[in-house]
Amino acid sequence: MSIDPSAQIHASSVIEAGAVIGPDCRIGPFCVVGPEVVLGRGVSLQSHVVLQGATEIGDETEVYPFASLGQIPQDLKFNGEKTRLKIGKRNRIREYVTMNTGTEGGGGLTEIGDDGLFMSSCHVAHDCKLGDRVILVNSVAVAGHCVLGDDVIVGGLSGVHQFVRIGRGAIIGALSMVTADVIPHALVAGPRAGLEGLNLVGLKRRGTPREEITSLRKTVEALGQGSFRESARTLSDEGVEGELAREVLDFILGPSDRSFLTPGK
Repeated sequence: MSIDPSAQIHASSVIEAGAVIGPDCRIGPFCVVGPEVVLGRGVSLQSHVVLQGATEIGDETEVYPFASLGQIPQDLKFNGEKTRLKIGKRNRIREYVTMNTGTEGGGGLTEIGDDGLFMSSCHVAHDCKLGDRVILVNSVAVAGHCVLGDDVIVGGLSGVHQFVRIGRGAIIGALSMVTADVIPHALVAGPRAGLEGLNLVGLKRRGTPREEITSLRKTVEALGQGSFRESARTLSDEGVEGELAREVLDFILGPSDRSFLTPGK
């Protein structure tokens, strides 16, 4: 066990032998920290938090009551192999959130980026890769092997099917069921989610130049004329203006285990 002298640990919490507690950590009452857990500088566990498995939590992340991080995957193929959960810096992980370690078949690592907000009762399953500044609103469930890019927002009570990719800057409306890949900067909504357009609010908030948005809009409209992959290949060969338009085409032409959400589908 390694506990930095500056850490503040409530007497009712259990820190198992082998755990590493970094400088300025604050561990409130009735927390359990397992033997393979590593906490960076200034991590805060408010109370009743359970950390297990080979779990690493980055600096200044705050975990709220009754969150459970690093438990084994909810996957019947899991057979006790050594896998990990890595959570980045400055995340806010609210009440009753669960995040599981990976599986051998999925690469062995569930990874969360920096500066995310995970509202109460969210679930991030095994082998997921989430980027920076991701927001999962209350009761979102992200199934195994999903990839969410930077600045993705998933609305409350939504579900994301296993192996789905959601591109950078996309927003998913509340009560959506996402069963196919979502292109970057898209707006998606519906019980069986469909592509509704672009996340214009998010693009403007991030200061995206007007000409980039115009080029992106034209590219997405052109993609709706046929098969996404065929259209993307054609547009890529012809050339498009703007980094964001190019990003969307590269995303579509990249490796995927799912189809793509298209307008009205």
